[in-house]
Amino acid sequence: MLPLSALGDRIMVLGPSNAGKSTLALALSEKLGLPAVHLDQLHHLPNTDWQPRPEAEFKALHDEAILADQWVMDGNYTRLMPARFERATGVILITSNHWLRLGRYFRRTLAPAEQRAGTLEGGQERIKWMMIDWILFKTPRNAKHYARIIGATDLPAVHCKSAKALNALYESWALNRPNV
Repeated sequence: MLPLSALGDRIMVLGPSNAGKSTLALALSEKLGLPAVHLDQLHHLPNTDWQPRPEAEFKALHDEAILADQWVMDGNYTRLMPARFERATGVILITSNHWLRLGRYFRRTLAPAEQRAGTLEGGQERIKWMMIDWILFKTPRNAKHYARIIGATDLPAVHCKSAKALNALYESWALNRPNV
């Protein structure tokens, strides 16, 4: 496994829904002293039921965020990845079993929103069939797509293909899991 220092100071954290991207981003932020940027918070309007911002507004917020000198940025939004890859110094891809991610989704809908990393300000998770479909049937293809994109770059990269691998990453890099 790469040393954490090899990823630099602009780290992308990619992966399917409920893989642990936001939690890892916060852990890296704490360890490295880099600001954590959660793309879901930029993409959605606060105090809504995950209502998206107008695309131009989201793109402007994204583009402004990637211009910073340092960040740990979690989220996918494939249409904006090219610009993010140009600025990134390292990338982490988290993939895991879709049943595990579905279980995480159900757990997060039962927990108060403020206890989840990367949650939307004023938002509350609710079980939605669209999300269940997304986790079970859409995101497995996305994870393979992200792996191909990363493979085509020269960026230092880490791919955690299971919950066990992600746990090993936390241990190897001496990361604390945030209490959020």
